[in-house]
Amino acid sequence: MARHLMALFRSLLFNLLFYPGTLIHCVAVVAVSPIGEGPVQAVVHSWSRMHYWLVRRIVGIRFEWDGAIPPGPHLIAVKHESMVEAIDTLRFADTPVVVLKRELAYIPLFGWVTRRYGVIPVDREAGAKAMRELIALGKKAIADGRPVIIFPEGTRVPRGAQPPLRSGFAGLYRVLGLPVVPIALDSARVWPRGFVKHPGVIRFKVGETLPPGLKREEIEARVHEAINALNPPRNGEGDQPKPKA
Repeated sequence: MARHLMALFRSLLFNLLFYPGTLIHCVAVVAVSPIGEGPVQAVVHSWSRMHYWLVRRIVGIRFEWDGAIPPGPHLIAVKHESMVEAIDTLRFADTPVVVLKRELAYIPLFGWVTRRYGVIPVDREAGAKAMRELIALGKKAIADGRPVIIFPEGTRVPRGAQPPLRSGFAGLYRVLGLPVVPIALDSARVWPRGFVKHPGVIRFKVGETLPPGLKREEIEARVHEAINALNPPRNGEGDQPKPKA
């Protein structure tokens, strides 16, 4: 009981600090936006560092990495179990462009900030139109020398779930012609859905860099396996290794 109450208190304090801090950073982006992209990116990265500090010092979560992301332009495919990696991806690489749900890019103020920084918003229901937008923005990111981070399962999934990859991943991989760096993680062990977060360790495992030009079935199968390296299914639940058509 005492441990749960402490986790509840830490989670409450985290929210009381994180969300006002986020608002301050959003306002700062608006203020520096006329100056140029550099100051905007600096403020957004400061926000990510603030989040990392709160996760470590307030919630009590440590990160352990097995491997390192190589430098240069890559398509970085990340397992998605909690909010923590959705924000911490900004520290993964040099000024990455993140593929995210379209609705997140149109939240008042916050959504404008994400678009000003540079993201790829995807409307899952828009079909071919969404794919064209994803590809165009992905090409722009590469032209700007920025790596692209994608959560290839398309959404946050519970611990143990291994859904097939969304078709957008294969389309982006084919068009951009970039090597893929898959990243496995186990964040939902300490950061499950809901309000309470728990102290502990989140492990990240960087998989083998996969070359461009592989057939769709092969790249999807290898990325699926790599991002689930730390995430064994729960009694087979959610284990769907076949790529989505």
